[in-house]
Amino acid sequence: MFEDTIAAIATPLGEGGIAIIRISGENALSVGDRVFQPISGNTNHLENAKSHTIHYGYISLNNQRLDEVMVSVMRAPATFTREDIIEINCHGGMQATKTVLDAVLKSGARLAIPGEFTKRAFLHGRIDLTQAEAVADIINARTNLALSAANEQLAGKLSERINQLRDDTMHVLAHVEAHIDFPDEDIKPDTMEGLIKRLKKTKSFIDQLLSTANDGKLIRRGIRIAIIGKPNAGKSSLLNQLLGHDRAIVSNIAGTTRDTISEEAQIRDILVVFIDTAGLQETDDKVEQEGVKRSHDSIKQADLILYVLDSSKPLTPDSKLSLKDLANRKHILVLNKNDLPEALDPKSIEEFKTISISSINGDGIESLKDAIKSSVWEGGIKSEMLEVMINSRHQEALIRARISLEAALSQLQSGLTLDLIALDLRVTANAIGEIVGKTTTEDLLDSIFSTFCIGK
Repeated sequence: MFEDTIAAIATPLGEGGIAIIRISGENALSVGDRVFQPISGNTNHLENAKSHTIHYGYISLNNQRLDEVMVSVMRAPATFTREDIIEINCHGGMQATKTVLDAVLKSGARLAIPGEFTKRAFLHGRIDLTQAEAVADIINARTNLALSAANEQLAGKLSERINQLRDDTMHVLAHVEAHIDFPDEDIKPDTMEGLIKRLKKTKSFIDQLLSTANDGKLIRRGIRIAIIGKPNAGKSSLLNQLLGHDRAIVSNIAGTTRDTISEEAQIRDILVVFIDTAGLQETDDKVEQEGVKRSHDSIKQADLILYVLDSSKPLTPDSKLSLKDLANRKHILVLNKNDLPEALDPKSIEEFKTISISSINGDGIESLKDAIKSSVWEGGIKSEMLEVMINSRHQEALIRARISLEAALSQLQSGLTLDLIALDLRVTANAIGEIVGKTTTEDLLDSIFSTFCIGK
């Protein structure tokens, strides 16, 4: 694949002041010279240019000027892909950018596939697989927490721990295989004790990493919160308060919201997807029935439920039944309309976690935001947590590693044949190595990099 010189638009498509076309590969500079016309008029200008310099001129094809540009020259190996790279800074806009890219493709480059620039950086050894994934996480980050976690991973904090895990496993494997090669020499008791201690420490470390999987998932994709309750409890008004703008229609007519409304927001630097649902009630209206059904579906998919009660009215029998369903779900009981005289009996809800608010004047909204954050991370988010938050791919590999490691540890303690122990340790080391890319398959790499945008 490295024989090809690739090109792609590296900035978002659409109207803008500047767009960047990135070209990488052995012939990047010569491809650039075929389309770049410097103000000086020198031929082979880019091929003769020093690394990390910028040049002013025009993009031309068939003696026709297409755009006025600035071109950056970066020579291997001090580049993102460790190949020669040039980046054409042209005017933004769909047609202007496409015209420049088409000229580049007609001059010897081919269009890059999704993630190919980052894949080349990985295959050339500039970054490992966890760092490559961090590039995508940085691009997709929608909160400061997600960005901080991705930057820690790009800096190699997770890689350091994974490599240490693999090295510890390989150390034990080397001892076991040495005794397989020299069967007349038994493993000394103190050596055996040391190997078992090392494997137990590795197992404990794997468990620590696995415990971060849920936090990592929440930081990357956020949490889903369903806002539920009876009609006219103030669900839509609450949604508008949490968003900071009017998104849902608010009316004193019951049943105004007949469908689920989904909207994103940052709550205490956590990405939250709020789902405003239709009021939970019995109805003969077919449209409302479908809305209630969708409300129940949203409840099943939610990570957290905000159950909104009108505190100016007594608790109804059907509301009592609905509250019982919250017992096994993570929830917050929101007592709305505290700006009105209270009619709700506190004893009827004493077993629930409650927050009193007014969705009209905003009273209690900040306390509710604090409660939402604490329901996700009890005790707060510590900076060291962001260093090693694994994703679902890492989790799956670590689970496989843990299973084979447990088998090897049990066999080692039981004095079973070393061949079986070595096999399980090899499986463990390979599974751990998959995380950083030391043991990979083409299918695995294709699966990871296909999720990237074309210009990255």
